[in-house]
Formats: sequence, C-alpha cells, structure tokens
Amino acid sequence: MSDSRDFLRFVGRAGVSIGLSLSLALVFGLLQASPAVAQHGGNPQPMPASSLDPMSIDKYVDPLVIPPAIPRTSKINVKGGKNVDYYEIAVRQFQQQILPTGMPSTTVWSYGAVGAPATFNYPAFTIEAKWKSPVRVKWINELVEDPIDCFYTPGGPVNADSCNYLPHLLPVDQTLHWANPAIDTQCKNGMIGTDCRTNDPGFYQGPVPMIVHVHGAETYEWSDGYPEAWYLPAANNLNGDYATGGSFFDVFNDGADAFFANANAKNAPNPAWQEGSVTFEYPNDQEATTLWYHDHTLGMTRLNVYAGPAGFYILRGGPGDAVIGTLPGPAPALGDPPGLDYYEIPIAIQDRSFNEDGSLYYPDNRAFFEGLEPNQLQIPFIPDSDVSPIWNPEFFGNTIVTNGKTWPYLDTEPRRYRFRFLNGSQSRFLILRLVTATDPDDPSTWVEVPGAFWQIGAEQGFLPAPIQLDELLMGPAERADTIMDFSAIAVPAGSGLYLVNVAPDDPFGGGTVGVDFDPADPMTTGQVMELRPVPLKSPDASTPPAQLLLPAPPVLPAATQATRTITLNEEESATVCVVEDMDGNVVEVDCTNPAAEPFGPTEALLGVLEADGSSTPLMWADPTSENVSAAGNTEVWEIYNFTADAHPIHIHLVQFQVVDRQALATDEEGMATQPAQLIGQPRPPEVWETGYKDTVIAYPGEVTRVKATFPLNGLFVWHCHILEHEDNEMMRPYCVGNTAACQQHNSN
Repeated sequence: MSDSRDFLRFVGRAGVSIGLSLSLALVFGLLQASPAVAQHGGNPQPMPASSLDPMSIDKYVDPLVIPPAIPRTSKINVKGGKNVDYYEIAVRQFQQQILPTGMPSTTVWSYGAVGAPATFNYPAFTIEAKWKSPVRVKWINELVEDPIDCFYTPGGPVNADSCNYLPHLLPVDQTLHWANPAIDTQCKNGMIGTDCRTNDPGFYQGPVPMIVHVHGAETYEWSDGYPEAWYLPAANNLNGDYATGGSFFDVFNDGADAFFANANAKNAPNPAWQEGSVTFEYPNDQEATTLWYHDHTLGMTRLNVYAGPAGFYILRGGPGDAVIGTLPGPAPALGDPPGLDYYEIPIAIQDRSFNEDGSLYYPDNRAFFEGLEPNQLQIPFIPDSDVSPIWNPEFFGNTIVTNGKTWPYLDTEPRRYRFRFLNGSQSRFLILRLVTATDPDDPSTWVEVPGAFWQIGAEQGFLPAPIQLDELLMGPAERADTIMDFSAIAVPAGSGLYLVNVAPDDPFGGGTVGVDFDPADPMTTGQVMELRPVPLKSPDASTPPAQLLLPAPPVLPAATQATRTITLNEEESATVCVVEDMDGNVVEVDCTNPAAEPFGPTEALLGVLEADGSSTPLMWADPTSENVSAAGNTEVWEIYNFTADAHPIHIHLVQFQVVDRQALATDEEGMATQPAQLIGQPRPPEVWETGYKDTVIAYPGEVTRVKATFPLNGLFVWHCHILEHEDNEMMRPYCVGNTAACQQHNSN
C-alpha cells in the first residue's frame, strides 16, 4: 500500500484500525510527522449507528465477578490406583448481565457443569487442578434451543423443538478455511467435504461446531483440541445435512479409545466419544501455573470465543509451586460458603462492542475494517475475486469487559492481593497501569502509582524471582501472575484508584506510548476497573513480594536438532487493485493503473525461511514443515517477522523459554527485507519473560528465538493468537514423531 492511501483510509476515516499491510513508516514515521495523524491511536474503531455508544455505559456500577471453582462430577479411581477428577462440562446459550444493572442483558455462550445450571457463566467457572492428579472432562456441545429439556428430561424432551440446533450469534465467513459442516458443500478445491474453503459468500446458518483447547496444557494430541476435530451438538434436525464431526474426529477418537482401554476404571462413566461430546484427559504433569480453556474450531475461533466460552484452568502443587513464603489467598475453591473474601483472583480482560439491545456487536462486512460503509467498498469478493467478504483482519471493541462485566469495581482492603491476569482479547494488546484520579475520564488527573505490580509468574509457572514493574505488557493470550500491595498505596482524598490501559486502539508494533503510538481512548478502552479502598477485615499473613523465594525453573537440555527458522507473513490480493476516488470510495481499477495498489490484507500466514534467506508462506493445509523427530527432543525456533504487526505466537503442547531477540535489516518503510539479514547483537528477553511461557510477542522487523522440549508424540499446532489472524491461515500443524494423525494430515 502507498503511504498516501494508508493516510486516507486508515487515518482520515475517524481513526480506524491500521491494517496488517500498513507499513512501519506510517506507524513510526507519519504518526510523528503529521499532527492530524498523531491523533490516530486514541480512538477505537467507529461502530455503526445501531451499536451502543460506550459513553452511554456507566462505569464502576457493578462489582467484579470472581469466578468460583466449577464442581466436579465425580472422582474416578483408575487402573494403577491414581485418582482422576472427572467433570462433565457443556457449552450452552444463555442471557447474562454484562452491561450495568438496568441496561439490557446480553446473549452469550459459555461453559458450565451439566448438573448445575447456575454454574453457566461468562467467563466460565475455574477448573482447579492438582499436580500429577489427572483431570478428565466430558466436553458437551449443547448449543440447542433448550438443552435441559432436550438432554435431561426423563423419557425424552417435552418439546421436540428443544433439540433444534442454534445458529451462530455472529457472522461466519464461509470463504475462509473453516470447519464447513455442511456435507453437500463444494469446497474451493473442487472436493466435497468438511474443513475447507468454499466460494459461498453468504452467512452460515447451520449448527455450530465446537472443540475445547486448554491453552498451555501439556496433554495428548487427542485431548489438545485440534481445530479439525470439532463436533456438532446432538441436535434432532441435522437431517443428514451436516457432518457430526470434523475430518480429524475419527483419528483422534481412535487415540482416545486406545488410551481409555488401558486407563479406565471398571465403574467409571463411559469415556467413549459420542455424537455431541468428546472426553479429554489432562495429566497435569507440568509445573503449577495459570492456564485457560476456550474454543479452537477451525476458521471460527474468533467468533466462538467472542461469543463467550472461556475460563481459567489453574494447576497447583508439586515442586513448581514450592514457594518459600506465603502468597496472598484464599482463592475460590470447591465447597466455599457464600460471602467468602478472596485475595487470589483470576482476572480476564477482553474488549467487546454491543448493540443497543445489549447483543454483542461484531462486524459482518469487510468494509468495517476499512472505515467505510458497505456501499463505499466497491470491489468484487469471493467467488469473483480472492477477497473474503466478511472477515476483518483485526477487531478492536469499544468497551473493556473484565470477568464478564463492563468496567466493574473491586473492593480492596489495605493488604496484598494475588491477581492472575489474562489478556483474553481478540486483537488488542494491553499495557496495564495503576493510577489515582479525581476523574477517571480525564487523563490529565491520572497520577501513576509507580512499582504497583510485582510479577511472580507468566504463562508456564513462576519467574526465577519477583520483579517490580510500573506496568504490565500483555499480548492476546498472555498471562501475568502478580501481587499488588494496597497497604502501600496512598489514595488522596477526592481521588479513586483505577486500573487503566495505555496500549493502542490499533495493532501493536512495539515502542513507547506517546512516542510510537497514542494510548487507548482514556474515556473507554483506556479504563479497565476501579479498585475501591475499604477497611481491613483481617490481618494479612502473606509475605511481602520482595521477600518471596520462588522455585527455580527447571533447566532445559541442549538442543537436539538444528535450529528451525520460521516466518510470519501477510498477503495482499492477487486479483483486486484499488484506488480511492474523490468521494472517498475505495474502488477497483485495473492493476496496470499507475495509482493502483493491491487490496489487502487478504490473509496472514506462517511459513519457513529458506536457505537463501527468503520466506515461503504456507497454508494450513500444506504438509507439516515443523517435524520433530521424537518426543523428548529439544529445539530452538527462530521466528522471523516480515509483517508490520507484533504477533503473539502460541506453540501448543510445550513450555518454552525466550532465548533472545535480534533486529533484522529493514527497508526505508521499516519492513524486514528479504533475504533476511541479522543486524547487531541479540538482546536478552524482558525480565518478565525469564520464566517459562507458551505465548511470546514476536515484534516486527525482528527474529524472536524460543527453546522448548517436546514431551509427547502427536499432531499439534502453532499459531498467532490474534484470533482474526489465526482464523485466516496464520496457524500451522506440526508433528512430534509420526502418529496416525500426522500421516493423515500429510496425505491429504
């Protein structure tokens, strides 16, 4: 794209999101050079007139919801005498008060215990797990009209319509490589089947596929939530028109059957996979840490997760939890009486937008991303081009939702609290700060509290030692285990205490707030929650964070294979070129027009770095390129970023260490050039990255190196956790060993 067109499209139109293909020259150059452009970062994407104005939502009306522990169904004593915690957890549709009391409720999806309807909540209740004590979950897709009548009425449902499937709450783009359950749909490659791209530009109205991934879990390939192992609800109106499971459902079902044949109790619930459900097992052999679970369906993760289904999975105990000192607590636990005070709290921060009726808003056309009305984007879409009609390359909501509430408050005593933060957003990075303010909507009254965060852990366990920070940087899916000491914070009379966000309302590329990007809108997405001081209720027995001795992280062995070089890429249209006309419309022109630019981005991709330093982008369906020869091998992966965005890269199965980062040679626009050329010396990981992780920020124009041991054989995935990227080709399968699932993928 030309800088002039970027300026008009992305800045002149009310500050909408910078595209994947927007050059770093715009981010780091024009933003500093032009006062008009400098306003870009502080405004969320404009929403349609029918959407709810975030300024109409009162802040700090409702208390923060602290997710309880989800109740177990039973305990199982399996062969060998090991106890297994058994859960039956379903996903359902229901209404929840996300907006403040007095405003409309919101239809969402989320998980709950099947025998306890009151446990269905967004975010879901927390799975509490113990080290080396396996957790077995029957995950049930109950997205039907009335799941209680359909599945739990003795003798069968009273109302036959109760078992009709529900359509998606949000617009599904069928032109992506997605689950595609309809069995008679012709794929773009000419085949008939599931898990493919189609040429159908219309909204999908069929049953919703689901598959759960416990993010960060070291588990078997069949329990990892492989994107093509999805399954539909056991609805009564499928009528043979839809495949009940994805293309990898059967091969992973075989793996589950083999496991349970040797690891089941005589009187245990039947672990067989059935129509509408799967049973997964998590061995919990890894270090104690903060995990989370969410949907992972191919080409639909952004939509399914946006609808609500996600929750914490907290693993405790073992040598990885052997802290010398006392951490703040308690945390919610099974059997807690009502009204108990908690001092360890999981906090999921997400961005959302709403319609005036309280329903979730998510764009249903590509013009939204361009900052245009649909009739202003005058280009052909699939099947008449290679541009998907609905998919948006990124999405930034205009409200912040914390633990399922818009801008809640938490009563905080003058004592230490342990907060397990999760950035559960679609595309948004977070930079959290603590401030006092007389008026939180007026950033000129914000006074930063220095050193407010003591970070003690990241995604895969404790750091080597506590570190004191002024702010927390978190990409999507990253977690930060922190302690905040409110006894050490003085709140002036007439002021309040607020958790705020100063990351941009646009794609993040690194840099410094106020220099390289403008902060989020301080009146909306720049605020997260209020921390409301209340008197101390009981003595604080926790240890000051500086005095905690954290368990030493295990040492990774030397790499057993050559370093892998992998790449992050973006693609523009190969068929559509555009200009902007005098009326502000983006119109198609012949690509020979000197003013024309390829329309884009059309997708983001992972790939491999060739021996000559060039990048070869790869599609999801291409044969695996990352093939670890056997379980137990240790590898270093070098991630070369040839895009303008920072990408949170998540590798399933493993706990990795960030080795270092190193600059790449760039062109005059700041983009990494090909053939790739390393510049200068590597720089060490940030201090908050010195423990084990499962998600790492790969910055533009750099190579990011990570090191991991691959503990189990199987077919797994790695991907960008910007969900809009993940859903459109920025995800790849990889193999450890050569299991049947690996063979199936590579034979397709």
